Amino acid sequence: MTRLSLFNSPLLLGFDHFERTLDRISKQSAEGYPPYNIEQVGEDRLRITLAVAGFALEELEVQLEASQLTVRGRQQDEPGRVFLHRGIAARQFQRSFVLAEGVDVTGASLDNGLLNIELRRPTIESEVRQIAIQGSRTTEHRKVATTTLEPSGNRTQRKERE
Repeated sequence: MTRLSLFNSPLLLGFDHFERTLDRISKQSAEGYPPYNIEQVGEDRLRITLAVAGFALEELEVQLEASQLTVRGRQQDEPGRVFLHRGIAARQFQRSFVLAEGVDVTGASLDNGLLNIELRRPTIESEVRQIAIQGSRTTEHRKVATTTLEPSGNRTQRKERE
């Protein structure tokens, strides 16, 4: 059976990494533990908050590998403890988040059973480039001018080649 791709259009060049990212996201577990929030705390900053009540600092691990943020929690049963009723399970978890290219993890903190992971998104500056068109050997070369924007905001033109 042939799989239909969203990114197989000839107009979408170089977007194959998005398809791989979507595949990775769809294969992740749908388990809801631990619950989490994602909030925007600034124009270029995000915060992921996971509810990890009962986990000590040394039982938690935050790891970033190949644009995938993984949070793991491992609780160990203490030998010698006898429970008459066990309503709070010592459980392990792994929660993964796929980060966009350039998103940086700036820190993590544990406070009152909430694990906060701070992220910073890069600010994207648009750039306009003029692409010179090369003629064939039989055509005459034309002059190409480039317009640049100086830091003062003035536009300047310069001839690059004939």
